Amino acid sequence: MRTQTGQTDPALIRNFCIIAHIDHGKSTLADRMLQITGVVDDRSMRAQYLDRMDIERERGITIKSQAVRLPWNGHVLNMIDTPGHVDFTYEVSRSLQACEGAVLLVDAAQGIEAQTLANLYLAMNADLNIIPVLNKIDLPAAQPEKYAEELAGLIGCDPSDVLRVSGKTGVGVKELLDHVVDTIPAPVGDADAPARALIFDSVYDTYRGVVTYVRVMDGHLGKRERILMMSTRAQHETLEIGVISPEPLPSPLGLGVGEVGYLITGVKDVRQSRVGDTVTSAVKPADDALGGYEHPRPMVYSGLYPIDGDDFPELREALDKLRLNDAALVYEPESSAALGFGFRCGFLGLLHMEIVRERLEREFNLALISTAPNVIYRVIMEDGTEHTVTNPSEFPEGKIAEIYEPTVKATVLAPAEFIGAIMELCQGRRGALQGMDYLSEDRVEIRYTLPLGEIIFDFFDQLKSKTRGYASLDYEPSGEQDSDLVKVDILLQGEAVDAFSAIVHREKAYAYGVDMAKKLKDLIPRQQFEVPIQAAIGARVIARENIRAIRKDVLAKCYGGDISRKRKLLEKQKEGKKRMKMVGRVEVPQEAFVAALSTDSSGAEKAKK
Repeated sequence: MRTQTGQTDPALIRNFCIIAHIDHGKSTLADRMLQITGVVDDRSMRAQYLDRMDIERERGITIKSQAVRLPWNGHVLNMIDTPGHVDFTYEVSRSLQACEGAVLLVDAAQGIEAQTLANLYLAMNADLNIIPVLNKIDLPAAQPEKYAEELAGLIGCDPSDVLRVSGKTGVGVKELLDHVVDTIPAPVGDADAPARALIFDSVYDTYRGVVTYVRVMDGHLGKRERILMMSTRAQHETLEIGVISPEPLPSPLGLGVGEVGYLITGVKDVRQSRVGDTVTSAVKPADDALGGYEHPRPMVYSGLYPIDGDDFPELREALDKLRLNDAALVYEPESSAALGFGFRCGFLGLLHMEIVRERLEREFNLALISTAPNVIYRVIMEDGTEHTVTNPSEFPEGKIAEIYEPTVKATVLAPAEFIGAIMELCQGRRGALQGMDYLSEDRVEIRYTLPLGEIIFDFFDQLKSKTRGYASLDYEPSGEQDSDLVKVDILLQGEAVDAFSAIVHREKAYAYGVDMAKKLKDLIPRQQFEVPIQAAIGARVIARENIRAIRKDVLAKCYGGDISRKRKLLEKQKEGKKRMKMVGRVEVPQEAFVAALSTDSSGAEKAKK
């Protein structure tokens, strides 16, 4: 059956997305749907078909939501495959706005996990029709009966209503597609009203400019029509309009109510097509824009600097283009005495930060340094003035009355046997227990309030190792709290190096100072004079390491002779060293910055090689 490219009756359209925890089989299920509906033939089929980026295929995770149009029994299904990781929740929330229903997928061998709950609540808040589905029923370890009861208790349905499928073998997928047609409502909109379409995603194409993905709510959008972007008031002409099935397919009749598709205007300026904006007709514009999206608040900040300073303009352009594709990315220019010009970037989490950096390096051929991640602090001085600190170098001097740090509400799901280990970890990170519920007799949900600064480094790694990989974590912002925080400066020969400074809790300041001093002792090459490395809080030094001087053998030319001659040469060398120490500057190689500031523990090893 060929995909219909003309205008479709809204009563025959079903818009839905697949939501789940990471690695529960969303992309595999999407693959089977593409095959069963005949959109992709067996010859051109490949695993993770909708994951277009190399990085997605290598890591086996979905980073970008992908929309695709599927024909099924006379109906048109617009399906969106969404990411599962907590760092890409914004992608999921945007996809939900373009749908009327959601397939909630749970691994029949692992059961409900933290991000499953988070995505379920997102779908409920968006008032979507939810279809509970157990995937991977072909696995020997699958326990469909047990997890169907768990899922039914969560959603409030009967365990027999939970569908059982296998994305790998295709079992139950046809029944799922029939269920989508029967239970998800058709889109509702006024076909005669002025056109209104929501931009839910966009990408940059080198040859064609900005490609905008839209969901039409009211009216009709056609080819060669003047359109208006309601927030920027920019006007363009649609050069091409069509649907994704799964490759772009031009539609001569345009897009009507409820349809999901793309439009190309040939615009190269990436700021002209903002996610969440409303597209309308320039000739007969709508009065009110659609609701759009609440902009995400960055959770983690990090500096991105080009290793070669001449690449700064290329980095700016690359960030502009990437932001079009990743609406959650926030950045502003900044400069560092040690690293030169770069950008302070805001991310939704550590994986988001890692992916953005890797995409910049791969897609735009840049070599970058990223500084250690940190969060936003609010500092109130004794004279009442307030400072917002996103970078330790901005930390104010003088008498401080209070420092506030952001907190998160964390939800951990794990087998009951690990409760003690999880509590020990959370309490060690200054967490406060908010509550605990048993989802079943052997699975528990633990809720904690934790400082965001404590979980952005290695909290998730520690959680996984203490629970043998069984625990799952989800978190959301929950305000701020007053804390006893201090700024730790790293001094090389008495001079503070802004790139190595950090804001930490007073109890952990000594450990950070000792660790950084030891790391730098190994990384900074020996100079002609002795170099002290000190960690200090204000004027108080809390840790110190010395880099010993390289000593030239001035006695090499003395063979035999009087001892006073040798002593004279050594005294002369000593005077020279003293003079050199007064005027000499410590040269810190770029590799030392990369290794000391890198977020991965292998940074030091890389620099040594």
